[in-house]
Amino acid sequence: MILHSIETGNFKLDGGAMFGVVPKALWEKTNPADEKNRIGMSARSLLIEDGKRLILIDAGLGNKQNKKFFNHFCRWGDFSLDSSLKKAGFSCDDITDVFFTHLHFDHCGGAIKKNSNGLLVPSFKNALFWSNVDHWKWANFPNLREKASFLEENILPLQQSGQLNLLDSPISSGLTKTSLGFEVLFVDGHTDKQMLPVIKYKKETIVFAGDLIPTIGHLPIPYLMGYDTRPLLTLKEKKSFLDVAVEKNYLLFMEHDPSNELVSLKKTDRGVRLDKSHKLTSYF
Repeated sequence: MILHSIETGNFKLDGGAMFGVVPKALWEKTNPADEKNRIGMSARSLLIEDGKRLILIDAGLGNKQNKKFFNHFCRWGDFSLDSSLKKAGFSCDDITDVFFTHLHFDHCGGAIKKNSNGLLVPSFKNALFWSNVDHWKWANFPNLREKASFLEENILPLQQSGQLNLLDSPISSGLTKTSLGFEVLFVDGHTDKQMLPVIKYKKETIVFAGDLIPTIGHLPIPYLMGYDTRPLLTLKEKKSFLDVAVEKNYLLFMEHDPSNELVSLKKTDRGVRLDKSHKLTSYF
């Protein structure tokens, strides 16, 4: 198995929305804001090269949205999905599986593109797409709070492609095995049945942190996103996860932190905090 960090393109989100009730004077120490109060966000995917399989975890925002959309989310930097895959030695056609932690637009938008005729088609024509039964229902019949994050132009083409596969939801707590070579931790505070891959790699355990811990600024337990649908549940899930993560020396692969790709943790008198920040290629 070989892991590749795939930078699909950076964007910005409102800092207040990303930190909820936490005062700006606190969160801007780790996540400085621009003049419009927006913080920098990455959309970093993880590519797993495992035998004949090339598994991409999440696919970023994509580029099919209109100018108004991207003016709002302010794309920045030079990264793109195609260029990052090319740098790793691959193309979209080589991907065999795309695993979605969840179906918010910044996690699945890159899986669907517009072709030369303006039709919405899969970006990965040879891949299977993976979600789960409960989250698929949640995304297709969204509550008013999340409706702006579940976009029809991202979700319906996945189903129409014939490439969609839905995992069963877990019947008990703990890690759930998959046929993809890694286990999954299901969490429900941010959105229903978000799936966080837990990957055994070169004697280490790497957890794709997704939106449970989007940036290192969110390591303190009460630092929750305003986007979370069940914030008190996120509180519980974060504490439980971080206690286990620091005890078992998990490494966290950070999807949304533009400055920190892979991090180790330590226990302090203030709770679990960042120990060291690493690059995937230099750590292994």
